[in-house]
Amino acid sequence: MLISCFFLTACSKSDNQKPDEVQKDSTPEEVAQVLDDPDAADYWDAAELVWSDEFDGDTISEENWLFETGGEGWGNAELQNYQADGNTEVSDGTLKIVAKRNVDNTIQGAFTSARMNSKKSFKFGRMEIRAKIPDHKGNGLWPALWMLGSNIGTSGWPACGEIDIMEYVSFKPNKTHFSIHSTANNHTNRTEITSGAVDLETIEEGFHNFGMLWSNKYIKFYIDDVDNIKFSFRRPTISNVDSWPFSSNFYFLMNIAVGGTWGGLEGVDTSIFPATMEVDYVRVYQVK
Repeated sequence: MLISCFFLTACSKSDNQKPDEVQKDSTPEEVAQVLDDPDAADYWDAAELVWSDEFDGDTISEENWLFETGGEGWGNAELQNYQADGNTEVSDGTLKIVAKRNVDNTIQGAFTSARMNSKKSFKFGRMEIRAKIPDHKGNGLWPALWMLGSNIGTSGWPACGEIDIMEYVSFKPNKTHFSIHSTANNHTNRTEITSGAVDLETIEEGFHNFGMLWSNKYIKFYIDDVDNIKFSFRRPTISNVDSWPFSSNFYFLMNIAVGGTWGGLEGVDTSIFPATMEVDYVRVYQVK
């Protein structure tokens, strides 16, 4: 989609020392450094749930989400018109985002869909979204679960930074993608940081947990389990806001795009609509 360097060093006697191995005569400052090191093997074990939407009930929380609307291509020559009504539903414990073929000539765009943004933003944490991608029926879909820097209104894209927790294009079935965009690295100049296509044979058939471990040292992407890391990006040793804009607040986005410079590379099959992405939950865990 649209898609400052320092390191906390543990003062323990061994770089591999775990928090429970800290010497009893260590100072409080030394203990804190070990406990606060994102590279510690059990750092994320201390993460606590700080925010979530479980999509229970039958309405979308206005406290949690807002809709972006419009049909101007969204910077990627996309074909859909995002609407606030008619393309989402909450039922049976999941959110449904539905892309539809547009048969109403009074609405701009050949297709309609929804793009939801979280009202809350976050800095660092374990971000996890459990979702099911639309059934595979043909080319043209581009669903995504992602995050943008909250300063996009003043800094613009890509300076604000973008983190793609899950991107999928239906002309590449059974695969997902993880990517990072910044001023220094972005798809407009073909320098984005990306995993490329990652195999996930049941991405269209069942729910999967798409997650990210995000700290001041790295961003790591996983599928289903935090130990199942599929792609990692470490903060550059020498970095600035151009190469690492990821020490500020970011908010969530969830959407299905249609066509576009990537999603439409092999055309759009108009027979595949309506197409539905289901989201079971969005959760944020942080180490306090």
